[in-house]
Amino acid sequence: MLSKRIRELRKASGLSVVELGEKLSVSKQTVSNWENNNVMPSIEMLERLADFFNVKTDYLLCRESHRCINVGELTPEEAAHISLIVSDLKNSTPDKESV
Repeated sequence: MLSKRIRELRKASGLSVVELGEKLSVSKQTVSNWENNNVMPSIEMLERLADFFNVKTDYLLCRESHRCINVGELTPEEAAHISLIVSDLKNSTPDKESV
């Protein structure tokens, strides 16, 4: 659900409703309405949210269950470094079943 994804991404970014609103040039009420599923963001705003959180619009719309990191502006070496970091994080995370 879009509202949950927006809230999840905002909190993961350490932002309050007010701060996200300021970053996107909308009111805190607008962000609150998105998160409470009172109104849907416009297509333009959906694209801005995806760009801001560096995710695909399909992820925001829950059409994909995994995030994608856009490494298009990085050098191949930088992208490879990011890939190694992600791999290290996956390997250091305990199995859900063993927790």
